[in-house]
Amino acid sequence: MTTTVVPAVRETERKYEAPGELELPNPAESLGVAGRVEELVLIAVYFDTSDLRLLRAGITLRRREGGSDAGWHVKLPAGGDNRDELRLPLGGGHRPPEALVELTRVYTRGAELAPVAELTTHRRSWRLTGANGDELVELVDDYVVGRTMGEQTRTESWREIEVELADYGDAGLLDRIENWLLGLGVRRSPSTSKLSRLLADRLPPPQGTGHDRARPGSAGDVVLGYLRTQAESLRRYDPLVRRDAPDAVHQMRVTARRMRSALQAFGRVVERDRTRSLTGELKWIAGELAGARDSEVAAQRITATLSQLPDELKLGPVHAEIDRTFARRQAAARQQALGALDSSRYLALHDAIDVLLADPPLAERARRPPKVELPRSIRRVYRRVSSLMARAYTLPPGQARDIALHDTRKAAKRLRYAIEAVEPALGKPASRLREQLKAVQVLLGEHQDTVVVRPVLRELAIQAQLDGGNGFTYGILHATEATRATQIEQSLPRAWNRLRKRKNIAWLCGHLRS
Repeated sequence: MTTTVVPAVRETERKYEAPGELELPNPAESLGVAGRVEELVLIAVYFDTSDLRLLRAGITLRRREGGSDAGWHVKLPAGGDNRDELRLPLGGGHRPPEALVELTRVYTRGAELAPVAELTTHRRSWRLTGANGDELVELVDDYVVGRTMGEQTRTESWREIEVELADYGDAGLLDRIENWLLGLGVRRSPSTSKLSRLLADRLPPPQGTGHDRARPGSAGDVVLGYLRTQAESLRRYDPLVRRDAPDAVHQMRVTARRMRSALQAFGRVVERDRTRSLTGELKWIAGELAGARDSEVAAQRITATLSQLPDELKLGPVHAEIDRTFARRQAAARQQALGALDSSRYLALHDAIDVLLADPPLAERARRPPKVELPRSIRRVYRRVSSLMARAYTLPPGQARDIALHDTRKAAKRLRYAIEAVEPALGKPASRLREQLKAVQVLLGEHQDTVVVRPVLRELAIQAQLDGGNGFTYGILHATEATRATQIEQSLPRAWNRLRKRKNIAWLCGHLRS
């Protein structure tokens, strides 16, 4: 089971193609900053699957010798010019360390990793510093000799320049250096890495996204675009959850729910009967992550409420007991989440997502214009939220109403995600409606938090009594949560009625009546 947390280094860099004959001036002198130069040779062997699944996902896994950071490296995309680099020492072996292999498993799906290329880089490096000696940026001028590996080999050489921000640099400095380089005849590189340049001819065509099955700009095209974005996001959060990155579990769970909600909400566009199995698996993985998220939310909520109590109402080692309780719960929940990510069922889920995107079961309605078809799906989801909200208030306060409001919350989230999916096609009215819905969703979410927290506080109070302590403080916290739940139940109808009167409802959903 995955338990190793490998520290990451966030790198922000830009790559450039440089003419072989260019005499690069000293950048420190040209830019008017201090700097020091060094020359070194780096030898790196890159590992990937036979069909280059890592490279296609923008990931590189290598064993590098030479330089101050010799070792095993995996680089993961982090948006824009950013990548997260995780490093481990070389050790004695020539096979990738399991801790790094685990971070790529959602992409490799168990396929063998083997050497695919070797790059020898003759590097001249300038480390540019500010007046106080703080390092701003590293600029490197690389002469690269790349050799493909496998049944057929090929050798290629080229020159490139990389500019990477250091701890005290900023994006403005990157822009300034870029303008200087452009003036010398250097151009931004279309390749994201040295490896992608060397293996460009071996990269297979991208897997089908289903867009060729949907008319461009159609309702189907909009929905498939949203599903593809969520699929990419789900995979991007996998290594972040394994690394125990802040908020990663929450974001991965939300992504799974977004994708599931879209498949449910737009069942008239992507045939619902043929996606039920996938939505069931998305529900499963969200559930496996729920324990970690619920424990995190409960700990934060209880700690925040406790901090507002005067000291004379805090009887016994309350803070310490809360910390111990949630440390145990969060550790158990993390193990459950990692066990799910390591399972064959989880990898099969991603295989099913690939099949959906490559060959989507589009209905005839998918060919219709988005502004004609998609609001109809939004209307159906809205009506369900409205019906559930009304039903909840036919029930007396207590467990039955709590369950009904939780069902309403889930439906409201589905509505919000559905609106989010259509925003690119329907524009500002959809964006405004999504923001207006957020107020209702926040109240529903906080109500559910009180429902989750109160049994935990009761357990803590009982345990304090059994241990010979005092459960008084937990009782106060429990009463505070119960009071907050009552306040929310009183506020919700007003918030929902305000939303129903918004003109965006009428525009987007065709003069809804409920």
